[in-house]
Amino acid sequence: MSILVFAEHDNNELKSDTLKTVAAAQAIGGDIHLLVAGSNCSAVAEQAAKVNGVSKVLVADNAAYEHQLAENVSLLVTDLAADYEHILATALTTGKNFMPRVAAMLDVAQISDIIGVESADTFVRPIYAGNAIATVQSLDSKKVITVRSTGFDAVATDGNAEVVNIDNATDAGTSRHVSDELTVSERPDLGAASVVISGGRGMQNGDNFKLLDGIADKLGAAIGASRAAVDAGFVANDMQVGQTGKIVAPDLYIAVGISGAIQHLAGMKDSKVIVAINKDAEAPIFQVADYGIVGDLFDVLPELEAKL
Repeated sequence: MSILVFAEHDNNELKSDTLKTVAAAQAIGGDIHLLVAGSNCSAVAEQAAKVNGVSKVLVADNAAYEHQLAENVSLLVTDLAADYEHILATALTTGKNFMPRVAAMLDVAQISDIIGVESADTFVRPIYAGNAIATVQSLDSKKVITVRSTGFDAVATDGNAEVVNIDNATDAGTSRHVSDELTVSERPDLGAASVVISGGRGMQNGDNFKLLDGIADKLGAAIGASRAAVDAGFVANDMQVGQTGKIVAPDLYIAVGISGAIQHLAGMKDSKVIVAINKDAEAPIFQVADYGIVGDLFDVLPELEAKL
């Protein structure tokens, strides 16, 4: 049995989520190959070769893959698919963009957002915003799977895989990359941070989010927000944690002024330790919290920062 895992990267560095997707591949069992598609991405290939459990790294280094456009990457993966029974990608922006195209071209059903592996053809995934867990068996000859990385622990980077350059290069010509508009922050990336502190509607306005800065600085934390806070215009939508935002599972998650709507809980309930601060003792967030403080956040936050 052979498995192809698509590597998440920015042409310079392999993203840690890939290590968790490889863990899912190991749970399936078989010979694992890692695909690095990019431009001037030799540094990524070197890092990929060290991923534990990977026997071969396939490198498609071509300008057509510089921005990993779905139209181009899907053709590449489909070309390679003949040699693999399982094709895995992380359920992030890139994987969610091109994997449905791969499934369509292979005429199979995609299995999305898996959080567990029962066997080579049976997988566990959340449905209904995480309110139910489905065990799904696929009878397709090829399994096209996206992996929710928060469901798996990262593998080690002590491997020594063979690196093979491949000549496959296809530019579909149906889309082009125009520009990147990136939010630059000195804080850790929200999706990869080990500590996250998030504010909700209870913050009342965007200026009050500054109350989180001091605590975040002392904890080395990323700052997130609930959908209610984003929809109210308090903060930018790239800070949103939840089913339609970023799925996070840090070692510590602090929810401030967040009631705990289903949509939000789906995005953070796998955190190792959850702390909730809310003045409503009946707020749903307390049902998943390991530690809770019932109180006015405008009193609690300054005191917490002072204690830290």
